[in-house]
Amino acid sequence: MPAGERVPALSSAVDEPELLKLLAEGEIDVLGRITGASNATLYVSVTLDGAATGAVYKPISGEKPLWDFPSGTLGLRETASYVLSAYSGLDVVPPTVLREGPFGPGSVQLWVDSTTEDDEEPADEPGPGLGGMPQAVEPVMGEPGAGVVDVLPPRALPPDWKRVLVAEDAAGDPVVLAHADDPGLRRMALFDAVANNTDRKGGHILRGPGGRILGVDHGLTFNLDDKLRTVLWGWAGERLGDEAQEVLDRLVTDLSADGELRTALLELLDDDEVDRTARRAAQLLRRGRFPKPPGDWAAIPWPPF
Repeated sequence: MPAGERVPALSSAVDEPELLKLLAEGEIDVLGRITGASNATLYVSVTLDGAATGAVYKPISGEKPLWDFPSGTLGLRETASYVLSAYSGLDVVPPTVLREGPFGPGSVQLWVDSTTEDDEEPADEPGPGLGGMPQAVEPVMGEPGAGVVDVLPPRALPPDWKRVLVAEDAAGDPVVLAHADDPGLRRMALFDAVANNTDRKGGHILRGPGGRILGVDHGLTFNLDDKLRTVLWGWAGERLGDEAQEVLDRLVTDLSADGELRTALLELLDDDEVDRTARRAAQLLRRGRFPKPPGDWAAIPWPPF
């Protein structure tokens, strides 16, 4: 397939175990680099037994060092985020596997065809350790925020949206960072609180086929320190509700010493990171409310998209 060409989306009838098998065992063909990413993020096709899908491959060799995360672990955290999302039933992360690829081991995540399309742009130069990657155009990403997170003038704010931050734009006019009161976003906010996501930007939220809300870019998760940073603070301090409490109750059990989820996460994270995740889930369940932004931490990522 020529560089820059997009892979046709798989039928929605393909079930998740088949998708995971395709992502884990299929042949990877690099089509181009997704521009704007801070680490090497490659758009690829994955083919197995006549089936093919687009995917996002993030080789560990293309990760830039960070002061607050161990080197070479972002791909593992991407995959652990999918595991947590799937086991919990929150289902806010596309199918993701950790596997060997053309530039070494890394995460491979199902490409999400979002509902709004923009013009394609030329790709940047290859990232660290990725010399020789073919140049290509960037595949379509869709509307940042999936139409459910936005920065708006106060008068344009839909009446049922949740305010997060009131600020001023470059011209000094008032604007509001806000998001929809959407069940899919609410599940995502709960997932982020458990996974300790430190980078939930509006641009990391996509609307997939059927209107399903999905999140991407989960390399900055599962830190030992409380680092929740998100644009989804609209429910801060509100009661979790029955669904969220049921999810947390199940997570507390599954993250226990003999839980299936704990076993799966220990293949990707350190023991203390899994223990800290279990404590976060238990703390949220005990308090029964969504967390509030901390006073000693920049609680909203910048830029927010």
